[in-house]
Amino acid sequence: MDDQDILQRIQALVQEEHELRDQPQDAGDGAAHQDHATRLKKVEEDLDQCWDLLRQRRAKADAGENPADADARPVSQVEGYRQ
Repeated sequence: MDDQDILQRIQALVQEEHELRDQPQDAGDGAAHQDHATRLKKVEEDLDQCWDLLRQRRAKADAGENPADADARPVSQVEGYRQ
């Protein structure tokens, strides 16, 4: 996976996030609402992982290292970052 692949994945996730956020929350039963919230959380986590991987790859390239050596970090680690 190269930077362009990661950017395309980010674009797809951002589009899905926007669609999920645009859906009315009051429609459907409790289970549907929970499924929606669960999917939105997963999309947000995937986005954070993709952005983190892209930053790692760019940092490695800037340092003269091989960007392919960057690995996606676990959600628990990426979500724990302070911004």
